[in-house]
Amino acid sequence: MNKIIGIDIDGVLTDIEKWQLDYGSKFYYENYNKEIINPKGYETNDIFDSDIKCDDLFWDKYFKDYSINVEARKFASEVISKLKQDGYEINIITARGSFLSHSSNVMSKEENEQIVKDWLQKNKIYYDSLIFSPEDKLDICIKNNINIMIEDKVDNINKISTKLPVICFNAGYNEECNGNNIYRAYTWYDIYHILKNKIK
Repeated sequence: MNKIIGIDIDGVLTDIEKWQLDYGSKFYYENYNKEIINPKGYETNDIFDSDIKCDDLFWDKYFKDYSINVEARKFASEVISKLKQDGYEINIITARGSFLSHSSNVMSKEENEQIVKDWLQKNKIYYDSLIFSPEDKLDICIKNNINIMIEDKVDNINKISTKLPVICFNAGYNEECNGNNIYRAYTWYDIYHILKNKIK
């Protein structure tokens, strides 16, 4: 198999699940006296059982700070560097800045893309290509000859896994994802072990 990997940002390079619980609980308590209703929700409006207007206000307040300051997952940089040394091609794929992303109301596409590039550089995350696209990720994988995807979103995992292996970065919102071509990982070194030992 060619060693061409696609890597999502939010939920894979970052722990957006924990971030949403931390910052969401502050925002929804201070503004609406609301608590966490569904800790396994994918979107904050699911987590706090809120309407889209409240959710938009949350992301308008916090998305730029998240984009600049969220920590990368432990050992993401280290493992990606090892993968590059092992001969893998690294493609970062994100919907950031598109109309599908919370960032579209907060920053211009150009500012958003620069913030992503700066964040990757600050966190020493190597990549051969950086793909900003709202398109279907399976189509992106096919167009770019990617044959292994690292992803956290349920819809993407289920669709991509019909054609190629997907490493599912574990989260409460994706714990029901399983089946052929789906490999569950809990850390970046877990990803490394799967790539070296399970996906041939």
